[in-house]
Amino acid sequence: MALPYQWQYRLDRWKAVVQGFFGGGGNQQPRPKLCPNCGSLVGINATRCHNCGTNLRFSMAAVNRSLSGVFSGPAPITTALLVANLLMFGVEWMAAVAQGGGGGLSILWSMGGEASYRLGMSAPYGIYVQHQWFRLITAMFLHGGLIHIGFNMMSLMQLGPALEELYGSARYFFLYIVTGAFGFLASSFIGHYSLGASGGLLGLVGAMLAITTKRGGSYMRELRSRLISSVVILFVLGFMGMGIDNWAHGAGLAAGFVLGKIFADRQPMDVREKQIANALGWLAGLAVIASFAFMILHYRDPLPGQG
Repeated sequence: MALPYQWQYRLDRWKAVVQGFFGGGGNQQPRPKLCPNCGSLVGINATRCHNCGTNLRFSMAAVNRSLSGVFSGPAPITTALLVANLLMFGVEWMAAVAQGGGGGLSILWSMGGEASYRLGMSAPYGIYVQHQWFRLITAMFLHGGLIHIGFNMMSLMQLGPALEELYGSARYFFLYIVTGAFGFLASSFIGHYSLGASGGLLGLVGAMLAITTKRGGSYMRELRSRLISSVVILFVLGFMGMGIDNWAHGAGLAAGFVLGKIFADRQPMDVREKQIANALGWLAGLAVIASFAFMILHYRDPLPGQG
């Protein structure tokens, strides 16, 4: 049976990207290409753009173009974040099962404390006693059950694409990671054990609120009103003891609002702005990679009370 057109098109793009990663390309002749950063035409064998100096293989712009090929659509980072969260949920569930948990309906609301702790949830003991600062980032990719990840991923797909298109993938990724980490920093300082993507998601809401304060018109006022109403309801639920971490949400929201005020609410325009945006994206990307590497190294460290 033939694949539907959309899936055949996507499969062809994935195959082309994989071939590009491993130097494949069939019998096609090499052709000049465009710099992913500034759009200048560069030579067949060029490794750097002659106009802006961007590395054509290892820059954030090149990574974003590769992601755009794999995750077809205008929001490759949002799609990559969705996939990463789903993959980590699977890892979390397998770790919980290996430790005797995660069975039956408990997967809806609980993944097991030991599995979550070892995989890098935000925990005051781990951060301030064991000095495992990577938890501020790894906790963003962990969730407390199917209901938790379901709501968060729906929110990500509602908020993320518009902001990624507005800011560009690099600045958007930086915004998401920084606001989420700042949320867990505030939460852990208060003494909370926490996990989930909602600190970063509230960071996106904060950035959207900042945008509505810089633009006029009835639509911006209506959007700001809806966002504020949603945030108020979320915080009320937190105060009612619904298991919602208001400190992580509040800090993420505040950090997102500040960054939204600082960032120009448009994509980077000239070469200088693109270089700064790509540097921010690389900083966030390297922080994520390093955090997961440290999580793996410390996975079997003693639990609190076992040292």
